[in-house]
Amino acid sequence: MSPQADVQPIDFQTWLTSRVQQVEGMLEHTLPGGDAVPGHLHEAMRYAVLGGGKRVRAALVYAAGEASLQSNAAAASQRIALDHAAAAVELVHAYSLVHDDLPCMDDDTLRRGRPTVHVRFGEATAMLAGDALQPLAFESLGMMPIAPALVVQAIQLLARAVGSQGMVGGQAIDCENVGRVLEAESLQQMHRMKTGALLEASVLLGGIVAGGGSIVRDGLEKYAAAIGLAFQVADDILDVTADTATLGKTAGKDVLENKPTYVSTLGLDGSRELLRTLRDEACAALLPLGPSACRLTSIADFIVSRDR
Repeated sequence: MSPQADVQPIDFQTWLTSRVQQVEGMLEHTLPGGDAVPGHLHEAMRYAVLGGGKRVRAALVYAAGEASLQSNAAAASQRIALDHAAAAVELVHAYSLVHDDLPCMDDDTLRRGRPTVHVRFGEATAMLAGDALQPLAFESLGMMPIAPALVVQAIQLLARAVGSQGMVGGQAIDCENVGRVLEAESLQQMHRMKTGALLEASVLLGGIVAGGGSIVRDGLEKYAAAIGLAFQVADDILDVTADTATLGKTAGKDVLENKPTYVSTLGLDGSRELLRTLRDEACAALLPLGPSACRLTSIADFIVSRDR
């Protein structure tokens, strides 16, 4: 029996809740305690990371890992490594949110339904908390109990995803284009870097850590490219259709700041059509992986359903 067969009977929501609890436990273990010196900084780091969130990136790591595991023989160490990888992407995501919310960037006061880190702890501590979360993510990857070559691949992948040609570069493009109208191609490039790169890395990390073969990795790459973009399209739709209470952050901020979005470029109906197309592309990419990719398919549906 394959390692995936015993998880398929569990419905997606139960599976997702279990994985969220799993990564929450790993994050709790990975983060320094609030009583460790410097306490104020560590308290801010814990506030940033453990303050809720859907943990979509961690779920993608786990789902891609389950789709890639070949046998039960090596599963124990690989599953531990998946915990480290899932924690790493959530730490990086939390750091990016802390910095994005700063007054010098998006100047947001609400995140996940509560005050942002700089509002709660001050700007200097918020900046330092983000600075500290990023290396902690790579420390987590470095502790994975798998082949050193795979650890190096994982570290390089995440580093590229969050650097100047990935997440940070996308944020820079976003800052440079406030008030401008971007062509669809330029908008797509910005969002593939700003949002998509880390989501794509989450999928590919799961494949690397679990030792996925070439066919599996090819499917994961195509799925990741589509789902990374779909997440941002859904986010842009939500910014104009959902309220602040639902989002847990300030609704309508992109419109107020005149930022380029899919809705401003394609309109609401066009954005929803693109979202459905990306979902179909993502699921088509998983067909060669068979039933083992069922969780990835469910995550694609989950991401698309965010626009309602």
